[in-house]
Amino acid sequence: MSTFGHSTTTDDVLADRDLTGQTVFITGANSGLGQETARAMAARGAAVVMAGRDSAKLDEAVAAIRADVPDAALETIICDLGNLASIRACGAEARARFAKIDLLINNAGVMACPLAHTADGFEMQFGTNHLGHFALTAELLPLIEAGSGTKGSGRIVNLSSRGHHFAPVDLDDPNFTERAYDPWQSYGHSKTANILFTVGLEARYGAKGIHAYAVHPGGIRTNLGRHMTEEMTAALIERVTKSDSGFAWKTIPQGAATSCWAATAPELEGTGGVYCEDCHVAPVDNESSAGGVRSYALDPAAAERLWTLSEQLTGAHYPG
Repeated sequence: MSTFGHSTTTDDVLADRDLTGQTVFITGANSGLGQETARAMAARGAAVVMAGRDSAKLDEAVAAIRADVPDAALETIICDLGNLASIRACGAEARARFAKIDLLINNAGVMACPLAHTADGFEMQFGTNHLGHFALTAELLPLIEAGSGTKGSGRIVNLSSRGHHFAPVDLDDPNFTERAYDPWQSYGHSKTANILFTVGLEARYGAKGIHAYAVHPGGIRTNLGRHMTEEMTAALIERVTKSDSGFAWKTIPQGAATSCWAATAPELEGTGGVYCEDCHVAPVDNESSAGGVRSYALDPAAAERLWTLSEQLTGAHYPG
């Protein structure tokens, strides 16, 4: 039985893992959780592809990781998840440069930003956090299929959040065209969508040896909250601590631990379509605000509706 929990770090999770020969693709790898996930996996021998919007920031992240792991096998690639043309270009470049992807970590995201839209007109949080990763994963799936024949490979990790407790996905108005925009409701939509996407992936590819996991990293102070005002931050902290008396902030290595666990844990071999927190599979819980996954986020019918909508909006094509 695993003794991992809230305080477990990436290095704890990966201490006995040998990732030599595996290729890991991580979005939002230029800072925060993504950079730490890249560092920890490179330290265990993985070849890591670090994706982000800004080449200079990616280069800085590479330098920071190599200062800690001098022989880290790192490559970078540009991908703007708020731009479908950039996503398609990234996919084409990845398929040309890399032979396979064993582990895909869909880590990037935005949180509680003011009303804004992606290059393609989608509401920013839903468009970046869900639709961008939906489109990118479709582009990368041939590489994931190429890597899925090896035990422990063929895993897709989608970063979600306990923020999915805020709201189900509004499949009739995902871009807030018919109602007033609320940044937290939008964030909740996108994080629920990350879980439903996980359910949809598992339904389609689990039998082929490709498994998907949604992850709640915990409460971490990263640049994810860069759009939040001091008042929004204070209100969020009050809300969280009131609903979860045991709440404690995580360090970045603790926050990235569950991603590393979901991507590598032997006990998850052959299973997927689940939501993980604190390095374990979370139970379904429609009441607790201190943990668990809402049943609406695992609803197969909602997952199918979201999948169809996402295909229509992005034009993404998933191999059969």
